[in-house]
Amino acid sequence: MCTLEKTGNIFYLTLTGDDEHRLNPTLIATLRSTLAQVKSQSVKGSVLITKADGRFFSNGFDLKYAQAGGSAKASIDRLRNMVDLLKPVVADFMSLPIPTIAAVTGHAAAAGLLLAMSHDYIMMRSDKGVLYMSELDIGMTLPDYFTAMIRSKIGSAVARRDLVLKTSKIRGEDAVRMGMVDSAHGTAEETVDAAVQLAEELGKKRWDGKAYAEIRKSLFPELCGILGLKDVEVLPSHL
Repeated sequence: MCTLEKTGNIFYLTLTGDDEHRLNPTLIATLRSTLAQVKSQSVKGSVLITKADGRFFSNGFDLKYAQAGGSAKASIDRLRNMVDLLKPVVADFMSLPIPTIAAVTGHAAAAGLLLAMSHDYIMMRSDKGVLYMSELDIGMTLPDYFTAMIRSKIGSAVARRDLVLKTSKIRGEDAVRMGMVDSAHGTAEETVDAAVQLAEELGKKRWDGKAYAEIRKSLFPELCGILGLKDVEVLPSHL
């Protein structure tokens, strides 16, 4: 599951436990309620860091949950339901009125990678862990908002090809070179420390939250259109 802690103006959303942090309806619902809590408690200077215990940031959708549907049709229906349920979580991240940082200290695969990419910044561990978009390997197409996220956040056509058509398992230093993450660090602790340092720097800016969220959304029109997010004009209260 996940927990939410707050130190100063930094929120820490932690995927807890030593499992793969597979995204099933229960965890997805918990993420949504946690993000709603962050939004309601945020103030100027707030920043969110998402991190995870153990070897995995998240290994994607809970395929065991899907397979337990009892029939091939029920399994596919469960998978489609998880795809539909995660979409509002991505929308929540894209409209959150504070900067967001993913501290990826383990493997981030498929929907788990999409979860990381929903943040404004990604710090990654370089000694262990890979980024991996596994859909082609398991024989399914990418949901529309996955494709829009990849097109929006990864500028290099070569990097996009290697991620989704070559299904490369990308380590930290290569992910930095490919423009997929902002920095790579030697250990899990160093990765989280780097995220905290960035959060402290961003928090000092004390930006208007509504303006921050709207400018973020404006940078990714294709993605936000698919997510159903509308643009809202924000003007200063005084000049």
